[in-house]
Amino acid sequence: MEYPKVDFLYLNEDDMIAAGVKDMKGCVEAMEEMFKLMKVGNYRMGGANGNSHGCMVCFPESSPFPEMPVDGPDRRFMAMPAYLGGKFDMAGMKWYGSNVENKKKGLPRSILMLTLNDKDTGAPLAYMSANILSAYRTGAVPGVGFKYFAPEDSRVMGIVGPGVMSRTALEAAFAVRPGITTVKVKGRGKVSLDKFIEYVKKEHPGTEVYAVDTIESAVRDADIVSVSTSSPTGDPSSYPYIAEEWIKPGAIIETTAALRFDDDFLINRARTVTDNIKLYEAWEEEYAPNAYNTVPITAVHVEDLIAEGKMTSDQIDDLGDVLTGKIPVHRKPEEIVVYSVGGMPVEDVAWGTIVYRNALERGIGTKLKLWDTPDLMK
Repeated sequence: MEYPKVDFLYLNEDDMIAAGVKDMKGCVEAMEEMFKLMKVGNYRMGGANGNSHGCMVCFPESSPFPEMPVDGPDRRFMAMPAYLGGKFDMAGMKWYGSNVENKKKGLPRSILMLTLNDKDTGAPLAYMSANILSAYRTGAVPGVGFKYFAPEDSRVMGIVGPGVMSRTALEAAFAVRPGITTVKVKGRGKVSLDKFIEYVKKEHPGTEVYAVDTIESAVRDADIVSVSTSSPTGDPSSYPYIAEEWIKPGAIIETTAALRFDDDFLINRARTVTDNIKLYEAWEEEYAPNAYNTVPITAVHVEDLIAEGKMTSDQIDDLGDVLTGKIPVHRKPEEIVVYSVGGMPVEDVAWGTIVYRNALERGIGTKLKLWDTPDLMK
């Protein structure tokens, strides 16, 4: 870029697809590299601790201002900034608005955009559609866990919550464990179940896929379990529940959403792994003393148990320590791994950077001008 002139690349959803945003194998590899960089500290996210998930704008239950939105399911705006070093060496921010009512308008619940910025000047480099990008990076992070912790001969996968996030988690599982032959799906509604089953049959012909009536049926005999449900927070007793006796020895259970286990299992027999331990520590600091009531991911509950003195910090592992060889992939034979995925803006920056560079190489996208010379400096 020849300053002071500034232009940037706009990538719509079709551009993103053409630039390879759906390359799940590549996305898993990008997430693995990202975790290694995070482990050595070559990243920053928001907040004073550098590990904040983002800054959220929430709305009140009622308002005296008729134009102001009011609270509702997934009703919020959120900014998620980050910098990631290494081969990425990029700053950026994902911004999104979310509202369940969007579906009545034929829109996705959340509409997301990612901006990439020059790390020195802050000048925009790219502005891109991020719904598919976010979905794929969200699936790829479980994929890294599947790659390391799932049995190499994994054959059966259980899905709880047949939404978009489960689709990409499924794609990641196939990318790293191609021997999967059976997919069991538990959902709330027939429409979403039928849609998910149709998707699997189309994308992975020959795979046995069918709906089950209970979470127990989805979990039993599964080598890999992925949980991605939309559940109200505040009352942990209402979160989806998995009993220890349902779980196959050696299985991995991955969750991006609300999930509950018995405390005795978590304290004494499960192996808890996080995608970024500092993220969960930040949540614990922000929402203490009962962070799990607000952030319903299993590792947050483990942090609560640590704060209560019922567990110790060495009972929760960080994925980055596994990837860098600091701790073993498996601590004991046939251990059950509970892998919590919180979602971080560094993931969007990592995958967005690769897709952006692909677009530059392939001549994809529309170049837009910010200015030739900024008016305030003339």
